[in-house]
Amino acid sequence: MQFRRYKHVASIVRVVLGLLCAVEAAKVNKHKPWIETTYHGIVTENDDKVLLDPPLIALDKDAPLHYAESFEVTITKEGEICGFRIHGQNVPFEAVVLDKSTGEGVIRAKDKLDCELQKEHTFTIQAYDCGEGPDGANKKKSHKAIVHIQVNDVNEYSPVFKEKSYKATVIEGKKYDSILKVEAVDADCSFQFSQICSYAIVTPDVPFIVDKDGFIKNTEKLNYSKERMYKLTVTAYDCGKNRASEDVLVKISIKPTCKPSWQGFNKRIEYEPGTGSLALFPSMHLETCEETITSIQVNIELETNHIGKGCDRDTYSEKSLHKLCGASAGTVELLPAPSSSANWTVGLPTDNGHDSHQVFEFNGTQAIKVPEGVVNTSLKEPFTISVWMRHGPGAREKETILCNSDKTEMNRHHYSLYIHNCRLILLLRLDPAESENYKPAEFHWKLDQVCDKEWHHYVLNVEYPSVALFVDGATIEPFLVTEDYPLHSSKFDTQLTIGACWQGENAHMSQFFRGNLAGLMIRSGKLENKEVIDCLYTCKEGLDVQLPEEVASAVKVEFNPNQSSLNVEGDDIKAFDKVMQHISYLNSRQFPTPGIRHLRISTTLKCFNEETCISVPDAEGYVMVLQPQEPRISLSGIDHFARGTADFESPKGVTLFPELRIVSTITREVEADDEPEATEGAEDDPTVQETVVSEEIMHNLDTCEVTALDEELDGEHETLEVDQAQVQQRGLEMTSSNLGLVLTGINTMANYEQVLQLIHYRNWHTEALFDRKFKLVCSELNGRYISNNFKVEVNVIHTANPMEHANNVKVQPNFINPVQHASVDLSGHNLVNAHQASVVPSAATIVIVVCVSFLVFMVVLGVFRIQSAHNRTMRDTEGGKENEMDWDDSALTITVNPMETYEDQHSSEEEESENGKEDDDPITSAESESSEDEEAEEPEDQQGASRQQQLEWDNSTLTY
Repeated sequence: MQFRRYKHVASIVRVVLGLLCAVEAAKVNKHKPWIETTYHGIVTENDDKVLLDPPLIALDKDAPLHYAESFEVTITKEGEICGFRIHGQNVPFEAVVLDKSTGEGVIRAKDKLDCELQKEHTFTIQAYDCGEGPDGANKKKSHKAIVHIQVNDVNEYSPVFKEKSYKATVIEGKKYDSILKVEAVDADCSFQFSQICSYAIVTPDVPFIVDKDGFIKNTEKLNYSKERMYKLTVTAYDCGKNRASEDVLVKISIKPTCKPSWQGFNKRIEYEPGTGSLALFPSMHLETCEETITSIQVNIELETNHIGKGCDRDTYSEKSLHKLCGASAGTVELLPAPSSSANWTVGLPTDNGHDSHQVFEFNGTQAIKVPEGVVNTSLKEPFTISVWMRHGPGAREKETILCNSDKTEMNRHHYSLYIHNCRLILLLRLDPAESENYKPAEFHWKLDQVCDKEWHHYVLNVEYPSVALFVDGATIEPFLVTEDYPLHSSKFDTQLTIGACWQGENAHMSQFFRGNLAGLMIRSGKLENKEVIDCLYTCKEGLDVQLPEEVASAVKVEFNPNQSSLNVEGDDIKAFDKVMQHISYLNSRQFPTPGIRHLRISTTLKCFNEETCISVPDAEGYVMVLQPQEPRISLSGIDHFARGTADFESPKGVTLFPELRIVSTITREVEADDEPEATEGAEDDPTVQETVVSEEIMHNLDTCEVTALDEELDGEHETLEVDQAQVQQRGLEMTSSNLGLVLTGINTMANYEQVLQLIHYRNWHTEALFDRKFKLVCSELNGRYISNNFKVEVNVIHTANPMEHANNVKVQPNFINPVQHASVDLSGHNLVNAHQASVVPSAATIVIVVCVSFLVFMVVLGVFRIQSAHNRTMRDTEGGKENEMDWDDSALTITVNPMETYEDQHSSEEEESENGKEDDDPITSAESESSEDEEAEEPEDQQGASRQQQLEWDNSTLTY
């Protein structure tokens, strides 16, 4: 009984121990396997084993436990690795465990790999242990590791040529750098095996070689009579030394020397300015190599886009060009060349690469304000806007060319011309007094010219509600017109701007323009007609052709609008040759822009089947316009004289340029006309020089500007004046300011000379004035050619009345400015005032200064005149020989009355000027650039008579 009790207890203990062991076994598999996070592998196309770095090994911290067989429990190893699992779609790899206890495994390809299909494979892998218990329950998995496997290429493919065969044609007698190129490809995936390392010609004994890039060239000049065609077999090798699977056939045909082309064409054609038209192809003919031609089409193109605004045009101001083209008056130039009267374009960048300084650049940051009063355009009356513009590419932002907006308080745009997305848009907002209904407000034109980076001419004729646009002389209708309400009434002033729009509310510019502008004009009251628009756009250079009657009927000739392109069609080759020989280049400018104009001749030949049968290469050359002889504009005349105060204060004033001469000359080099014997070997003689000849020419001027020197004109007591009727009668315009006076307009030098001689200077408060200096400059072609600076100095001779001067000093001391005049220049003699900085000269001092000045002046004048007369007498006596004996004037004594009145002196000076002796008068400046040659051509007897008159003294008014 007791034994059974013990046996029962043992069974209970056994069960308890078994449960305890089971609990203990459940606690053993508590760790996950561990593997590396990243693996890199390499496998070859023809192998399945992957070499991994690092090796595939999984580790588990769980130690294996062995239980007694009496417990009837299966023995397990929870720390062992039972397998690896690969994650991913269509992964051609599998992972296998080599040793469960060590966790070692491998990755191998399940199928044959193809590098050409996929060079790399990426997937994830995970290890799991054997779990617990007999059925391996509760398996634990490691983290997922990334595996990158690269498939190495095997040189399994051979090169294959892209073409089944190759053909080429060469001309005999010429060695080519390259006749044609053969090209093979290899399907292998690696760089080494897919690259073609070399080509080889298999055919022996042929005069050709092929380089590693497949270019075939001949090793010797080919002969058409010896062989008309060569057939070559060419193979290729990849960098793994595999040869092409199939060699390729190359056929090279040999043609005789004749080649269809234009013959007798000189690539460089020199054009000398002023010689009229120049034949471009005087000996040209078309070589067709005896092929039968049924149709010939030729295009001759003269490229001039690099010159100015698209071609060689006059560079006068745009306002002057409008006048030359017959436009009505009232044209206002909004982008004039900077001057004293129009200075709002100062500081705006100009395109110095062109002939005209009126091409202005806008880079998206510059804009200018047009001063008030320059333009007064009312939308109620018709008006015209014209401009030259080069713009591109397009931008999404608005770019303003011209804008009239509120000056303050608001940002309303009254009218503007702007670009948006390659569209030219004109905005017109009616005044509120018109109507409250919708009215046309925006006119849109979608134009390729707006964004092509080339120069184009735009003219808008506005006669509300219709707007006509001319682009390069052609009419273009708007594709869109939008309507809007009129503006609300306000009392705000407007601001006209160029290059951006003024935002009055925030006082800043916006919508900046990027491009080039020139010749921006507005004309109110009348629209431009088609003839004027065509004149403004027409080039001064282009192609020309004058055909004989028998040739004109055989061909069809068409020009483009600016005559830079010429199309000729026909079927007679001989007639075509004559047409080409009559094509010429013409530049009607007196001073054309020098440089290169490219020429291109494109030809299309057709045979009986109306298809192109012969290929004629383009013939290219250029016209070299030589540097024109630049004119030298010389201004000369009396540049230093004195007048009394009464002349300055009189209504007529003092004439500044009474004997002004404007002469323009050019210098030419002429070969010396010597005997043939003397000229032999002249090229080798460095002492032989060409003769330089100065020749006077006539041309127009467009500007003359008179400027006050030292200080500006004071409008309260001095002015420059000229008869407006005389100015208008000669077709000129005049503007004046405190800086001086400007004459503008295209006109002859004679008309400018006549108007300039009428300019007089008035000063009705001359108490403190002792001298005044002015400068005259004239120019041609908008400043391209500028004259010398002709300076005139006029001295003021004050009367010798002590009481009058004393009263003037007391009554009007403010007109005496001793600080600005360090000296008084009277006929070349300076009188220094020692106390000029603080003391007003007394009446007695002035009298003494004037008397001494008259004395010195008359002495010098008398000596000079007597010496000049004596020199003339000596030259006449000795038969015109000069400087053969010196004049001894040591015994000469001259007595001069110092109190001679100014009237006598003035009348004497007038006689001298009337006799044309300013060159002999001591008051004529030696700095004048007048032509000495022309002045020396005066008859000697005339000069002698004039000089004798100068020596006659009128002493009727002398007081003793």
